[in-house]
Amino acid sequence: MSKFACAISLVLVGLQMAGAQGRSVEWTHYSGNAASHKYSPLDQINKDTIGKLQVAWRWTSPDNAVVAANPTARPGGYADTPLMVKGVLYTVTSLGQIAAINPATGQTIWALDPGNWKTGRPGNLGYVHRGIAYWSDPSTRQSGGGDRLILGTHDAHLISVDAQTGTLDKTFGQDGRVDLMGSLANAVRATNYSVTAAPVVVRDVIIVGASIHDGPTHKEWPRGDVSGFDVRTGKRLWTIRSIPQKGEYGNETWGDDSWTYTGSTNVWTNMSTDEELGYVYLPFGTPTDDFYGGHRPGHNLFAETIMAVDAKTGKRVWHFQGVHHGVWDYDFPAAPILVDITVNGKPIKALAQVSKQGFTYVLDRRNGSPVWPIEERPVPQSTVPGERTSPTQPFPTKPPAYERQGVTESDLIDFTPELKAAALEVFRQFETGPLFTPPTEKGTIVNPGWTGGANWAGAAFDPETNTLYVPSITSPIVVQLIKPDPARSNLLYVRGGTMMPPLIDGLPLLKPPYGRVTAIDLNQGETRWMAAIGDGPRNHPLLKDLNLSPLGMPIRNAAMVTRTLLFVAAGAGNLGGGGNLPVGARPLSKVEVEPTKFRVLDKATGATLWEVDAPGRPLASPMTYMYQGKQYIVVAAGGGLNAELVAYALQ
Repeated sequence: MSKFACAISLVLVGLQMAGAQGRSVEWTHYSGNAASHKYSPLDQINKDTIGKLQVAWRWTSPDNAVVAANPTARPGGYADTPLMVKGVLYTVTSLGQIAAINPATGQTIWALDPGNWKTGRPGNLGYVHRGIAYWSDPSTRQSGGGDRLILGTHDAHLISVDAQTGTLDKTFGQDGRVDLMGSLANAVRATNYSVTAAPVVVRDVIIVGASIHDGPTHKEWPRGDVSGFDVRTGKRLWTIRSIPQKGEYGNETWGDDSWTYTGSTNVWTNMSTDEELGYVYLPFGTPTDDFYGGHRPGHNLFAETIMAVDAKTGKRVWHFQGVHHGVWDYDFPAAPILVDITVNGKPIKALAQVSKQGFTYVLDRRNGSPVWPIEERPVPQSTVPGERTSPTQPFPTKPPAYERQGVTESDLIDFTPELKAAALEVFRQFETGPLFTPPTEKGTIVNPGWTGGANWAGAAFDPETNTLYVPSITSPIVVQLIKPDPARSNLLYVRGGTMMPPLIDGLPLLKPPYGRVTAIDLNQGETRWMAAIGDGPRNHPLLKDLNLSPLGMPIRNAAMVTRTLLFVAAGAGNLGGGGNLPVGARPLSKVEVEPTKFRVLDKATGATLWEVDAPGRPLASPMTYMYQGKQYIVVAAGGGLNAELVAYALQ
């Protein structure tokens, strides 16, 4: 993949001449392209025209009708970023319904309900789907007759749908379906094992991970294996075991035979692919249990690891572990972003992986070597009986962290002496320290918490300037380990107690900004700018007279970048919910909580150019396309009874 190849592909592959209708520019993957850039070269909507942006159409999700008739099937948030391919917009709803939509009018062309939601509500966030994959058969590419939509479902199946007709491809698997779960130990369909993220397709191989229920009561849990399937037949071609079994590379990193029963370590989020290299890049998560690992001594490969896999053979090419023996739930939460950068005059085919802990890991995507040194540094050790944490953890030397890391007295709010004194009282109730301070029986303030830093919405990358835009939130949590009832759990310790640090007179414990976007120059490994997103608690009675700049809201932001603009949809709370108050976040008790916003920033400076109250609660990144000569911005919003797509265009 040559320099700017991913950007050029959006123009050359996504550009179609449609006669008098004008040109079309597509959005062919969940994150825009296979490299997960969330970038488009379109600029009809720009700094000069943004003031004319208005709602062009709204599309009502068919989930709304299902929920009205089946209240127990209430979905989670609408987390899809639609695709636009060959003049049709495609989306998957929270309940797993697939629809084809006219991109100019928002009218439904066809809709398919595979009925996967009827199996039962999945664990974690419930009914949530984060995308579908589009595959075009080269032999029928001109007619489109071989085009397929690929979906991983809540009931742990892989389905293939004819993109033209909206019918299941009966030649794929068994009547259009492939069972992903099979005989996997400890897996219960939908209950603790499902799929939420979009599959990927590279060199005619579908690769799919799994969503596995967090917080198990037992150490025996399903593994997060990743498999490749023939895109035409659905035949399973290979499987990568996320926890190496006996005789496999990395098995020795699981002491006390813990590889025989430990689970999770799954790729629950999105992946990226490099068609030229033939690689798929897998971001693995945390093993069972998220916050206590006394039963699984060792570094625990391939937990919290980025792995490059040959898509045809399923062979591991290289891996990099970002957290050894994880006890912080620091999953790699988003797809690695494939970037072609120039460092010290040398072109590098790299990847940039954002993280919950606030680091951006930049690696050569051909071999996994760090672009800038990543140092193993000593970290605090656990005092919990039976726990054996790693003496060191990897610390990237570049780029700088984009989030506050760890908790010291200097991190506490100090708007007034009284607030600082109150914050110190709370601070002294818990164990605190630098990044990677482990959980304790007393309770440790972990910052970033598992809801903080960057999360599944990931980042956006501008290949014109090699700038990475990372939305993140400051969201510490308290992790207190307790001994469970032996009749209910065979783990020595589980997480208990409170989750969020107490508020200080209705204010967060730590200094702002609480929600931000950071622009990082990936050629230099340096921060270009950082902008707080949202006013935050500036109108608190104790702050309103201090003339503060925006403090940012702890609301998840999802980004998309174009030739001149950065689009930021804000709506997901720090537990993935939304609305005017983040679900899972405590209300700032003396603050009027601001509505969630859809914002447009100057990508060069971070200055806000335009904003509007967000429809519903956007969770996923916006997307953009051009159809019949007009550029559209589309964002998914809402959930439950009000899920919809909202399209914006110049009026």
